[in-house]
Amino acid sequence: MQSKALTPEHYLSELPEERKKPMLKLREVIKNNLPEGFEELMCYGMLGFVVPHSIYPKGYHCDPKLPLPFISLASQKNFIALYHMGIYADENLLNWFLVEYPKHCKTKLDMGKSCIRFKKMDDIPFELISELAKRVSVTDWIKKYETAFNK
Repeated sequence: MQSKALTPEHYLSELPEERKKPMLKLREVIKNNLPEGFEELMCYGMLGFVVPHSIYPKGYHCDPKLPLPFISLASQKNFIALYHMGIYADENLLNWFLVEYPKHCKTKLDMGKSCIRFKKMDDIPFELISELAKRVSVTDWIKKYETAFNK
């Protein structure tokens, strides 16, 4: 479900009531814990946290006009999705997350390559997401991205 919203605030205002509180909290947790340099914007119809062109002029290899994506948040039909490109690109980060998840959450992890799906709004591990957001700096993400994707 891609939104046509042009700003994060507009996107959040369009959410169904039962999704607003968890999405607002996830956004706050990510914004408050991401290292300096990441920027929030709308990207692919979702909330996006990216490395802006002012820091990484090459942009995203799939479409260099877009800034380098890092984390995205979306309210999908049956779940909230958190897309974390660092987990997709860094096996060590993925392994850390897989070990930590059961310590923070009662439900089984529902995850794709970079997508973490939260079906139960009351069981989102905000503290773990906070730690995940802190773990990769802009510089580290650019290095990992160039090694993993931009060959």
